[in-house]
Amino acid sequence: MKSFATLLFASVAMITSSNAMAAPNVVVSIKPIHSLVAAVMAGVGEPALIVDGGASPHTYNLKPSNARAIEGADVVFWVGDGLEKFLEKPLQSLGSKATIVELDDAKGLEKLPFREGGPFEGHDHGEHEGHDHAAHDHGSHEDHASHEHEHEDKHEHKHEGHDHDEGEFDMHLWLDPANAKAMAFEIEKTLITADPQNAQTYQQNTKKLIENLDALDKEIVATVAPVKDKPFIVFHDAYQYFENRYGVKTVGSITVSPESIPGAERIKQIHAKVKELNATCVFAEPQFEPKLVNVVIEGTNAKSATLDPEAATLEAGPDLYFKLMRGIATSLKNCLS
Repeated sequence: MKSFATLLFASVAMITSSNAMAAPNVVVSIKPIHSLVAAVMAGVGEPALIVDGGASPHTYNLKPSNARAIEGADVVFWVGDGLEKFLEKPLQSLGSKATIVELDDAKGLEKLPFREGGPFEGHDHGEHEGHDHAAHDHGSHEDHASHEHEHEDKHEHKHEGHDHDEGEFDMHLWLDPANAKAMAFEIEKTLITADPQNAQTYQQNTKKLIENLDALDKEIVATVAPVKDKPFIVFHDAYQYFENRYGVKTVGSITVSPESIPGAERIKQIHAKVKELNATCVFAEPQFEPKLVNVVIEGTNAKSATLDPEAATLEAGPDLYFKLMRGIATSLKNCLS
């Protein structure tokens, strides 16, 4: 009898301990951000992903399974309504119990306005100058801790108080590892608030993630160094954070947004630009029809290749971000060499 009582007590203790340490239900919008969250949550739990497979947030339609995940979430991470517009209303209606974290509000991000005019069509958001380079000076994890509490409650809004208009700046923020670091700190802080019992694990994971991002940054600098002066055209204007960080030379985009199919006149302009600048390469994207790229390079010396800014071809997980960034750097080097 004593043995049964001891076993029963041990079983109850294990269940209680398991429940106390259970991971929060975390939902993430897109693969690059999911990768960062998964890295911070390693050993605790796995976040759910909304835009999976080869889908693009620019054209995504929410699935019933996504709606259920949001409804049961403790925390939802997304970039913001300037990118995942399809999530704005579902987060308001289904995510009322969750902490909704817009990572475009993370402290220390470098935000670049959309480019306009000439080879970059269609925005009225001013020029590229005058942005804050704070994100490039994050330093160590410990340095960040001294100022992270200045905006302690920033991420706990339930989607109210969004203080910038949609499309104010380029939302492909993750394509600079310094911005990925800023997001990682915000993710860490949010998870510690939601799940303080696993705080030590989140802190250790974030420290390791920051070290890996710093190493990745140095690796990419070396990879693209031989081709920094080679002009190229991209499918849509998604890469200026990468360009700004590493000094590579995009000279135009076929379209400013994948939702907007360029007309004949636009294609003619870009074709002329490829010839005028003797652009070395024109890059397609895996989610979208490559026919436009083939038309643009017809009769020129330019080659074509693929860049994948949203990791459409990669398997979700903590390593995805690093594969994504290395893939962009390698594609640039190979096509521009």
